[in-house]
Amino acid sequence: MVIKRQQKMVKVSVEVRSGAARFRVGVRARSIREALGLVGGTYPRREVRVVFPMEAEGFSVGGPQALAGMAGTRQVYQQAA
Repeated sequence: MVIKRQQKMVKVSVEVRSGAARFRVGVRARSIREALGLVGGTYPRREVRVVFPMEAEGFSVGGPQALAGMAGTRQVYQQAA
């Protein structure tokens, strides 16, 4: 019998800035640090920061429903600013 350990994930909004241009992306990752790293790697040479306040009900994402349809254990979603 194989027992899978459920991976806890967080969901945060990250703002990306380049000069006067800015936009937000929603990110699901194992930690806030990993979320910033994912966005920073996707948009190099841009300023990235977590948007506060975070909503407590959507912050911790767990369970099979949260992972359904995700590529691997992380995914970046772009939102209109």
